[in-house]
Amino acid sequence: MRTFFITLSLAVWSWAAQASTLTKSHSQGKFSDAEIEATIKAKLAKSKIGKEGFQVHIKDGVATWTGTTKVMQHKGAATRMAKTAGAIKVVNNINVSEQEAAKTMGNITGTPRRVEVKPPSN
Repeated sequence: MRTFFITLSLAVWSWAAQASTLTKSHSQGKFSDAEIEATIKAKLAKSKIGKEGFQVHIKDGVATWTGTTKVMQHKGAATRMAKTAGAIKVVNNINVSEQEAAKTMGNITGTPRRVEVKPPSN
């Protein structure tokens, strides 16, 4: 029981310390363009998509992405990253290579896939 209270106390203390470092805009749920951009760039530095060389610009809470990629999922990841950073809208102008786009569209249009199911070996 004592361990529980110690753990609870540490958790509350940690939360209180973190809450005091939030800016006024964090507590109101609104973020400045500089805060959004800094958050996105920090996330981008830690992310796999950071190597793609995407550019992001923030104006009035709207994040605009530019760049190119060979991986379709990286475009979606950039959009999610901007939204979680506090952007109110995301304009995603990231281009996906034609080869990757054609491959993905083939999967979306319902091109049948062949799957071979092998019986278990004894």
